[in-house]
Amino acid sequence: MFVPMIIGEVRRFLRDNNPVRVSRSMRDTAYKAIQCRERLTNEQGREPSVEEISGQLGMRAQDVVVALEAIVEPVSLYEPVFSDGGDTIYIMDQVGDADGEGNWLEEIALKQAIRRLSDREKRILSLRFLQGKTQMDVAGEIGISQAQVSRLEKGALGKIKREIRA
Repeated sequence: MFVPMIIGEVRRFLRDNNPVRVSRSMRDTAYKAIQCRERLTNEQGREPSVEEISGQLGMRAQDVVVALEAIVEPVSLYEPVFSDGGDTIYIMDQVGDADGEGNWLEEIALKQAIRRLSDREKRILSLRFLQGKTQMDVAGEIGISQAQVSRLEKGALGKIKREIRA
């Protein structure tokens, strides 16, 4: 008499006390996909693709992927991944952008620093580094000497470095 009630309460607790709320239908889809993946792995002797799983379930591959990702427990960015005595590597150290372009905070800081430059400094840096022109070419285009271009370029780069370090 009490066993079904206890089992129901345990299930309700597990369902309702997760850090991220996932709909019941999403969880059901994920569990079906997990069962299907295990069955196909046993039958084929290899890990099935998402397309194979979605084909067996009669669902779109995208829906299967979203459901499986939805039931993954969240992890802190400060969770240690590796520790070698003194130097601990955290998940946060391993997270990067999809393009591998580097640290996005540095990119934001760089953009803000460039916005603070004068229009003349921006133009010189654009001509030099985006268009690949020489200092002599820039000097001729702007109507100043090569030495002035060099001085303005050096000053602009110095401003950017100071802004980023601040």
